[in-house]
Amino acid sequence: MKKRSNPLPLLNGIKPSYLVLPHEKEFYGLPLLHFLCTRFPFVGEENWRRRLNSGFVVGADGTPFNEHTVFEAGETMFYYRETSRDSEPRIPFEEKILFVDEHLIVVDKPHFLPVIPSGRFLRETLLTRLRLRPQLQHLNVADITPIHRLDKDTAGVMLLSHNPATRRDYQTMFQNKTVCKTYQAIAPTRTDLAYPLNVSSRMVRGEKFFTTLEVEGEPNAHTTIELIENRGAFSLYRLTPHTGKKHQLRVHMMSLGMPLMNDALYPVPSAAGDEDYGKPLKLLAKRIEFTDPISGQARIFESGFEF
Repeated sequence: MKKRSNPLPLLNGIKPSYLVLPHEKEFYGLPLLHFLCTRFPFVGEENWRRRLNSGFVVGADGTPFNEHTVFEAGETMFYYRETSRDSEPRIPFEEKILFVDEHLIVVDKPHFLPVIPSGRFLRETLLTRLRLRPQLQHLNVADITPIHRLDKDTAGVMLLSHNPATRRDYQTMFQNKTVCKTYQAIAPTRTDLAYPLNVSSRMVRGEKFFTTLEVEGEPNAHTTIELIENRGAFSLYRLTPHTGKKHQLRVHMMSLGMPLMNDALYPVPSAAGDEDYGKPLKLLAKRIEFTDPISGQARIFESGFEF
């Protein structure tokens, strides 16, 4: 797919979003404002009018739209997402940059911090914060992109690319499963299991899009669980995922009757916005190892967080 050229710059570390106007005849010849109010009524007409007249909503050629702009099917609208600062308070934990070279940024991400803007998080994300870091301003910060996933509730080592020319080389490592990731977790103690324990199951998306379910069928998720330290009612475990299904570690531990300490999703989801900063999920991406596809060097990065 051809990369879409974006005529707007970063704004306070936030990359512009875009919307391709649909080919729907009911809007032909009408104001763009009418389309936006119809499709996104929760924003409100006055807010759409203000945003269209701000100069920060533009077409593919960079020409600003306004409240009188006519809807044109197939046109691309570039704009900045907005959130209220009251609805997006500061997440009181800091990321730490572990390593930077001409290709990679390696970060120790704290608990609660989302990686990319989505939903109610825009400014308080790892990506937006990194784009504003003074020590990274010698890079093209607009090109900073995560190479793999890490849930907002999970802390630990995260790789990001800032070089589009070599990004695919690093992404391919994860696709080919040549990266070894090791996690640590706190969960209920079970001494009746034989460790290391290999767990396999079939995982699918749950009815709620943010959850994962185990179902009957050929396994597509595989995890090795090791007991590091018996601490009484709860113990410290090492978890090694051999596949990358969403919430794989959390679901596998729950299926053994060992839900992770302070898990706000499993077994029972909590309401969004109910985060208790004093009770982080006890899951940590502790270590990541791989052979660098550019230099051929062995790379090992470890989180400084401890349980």
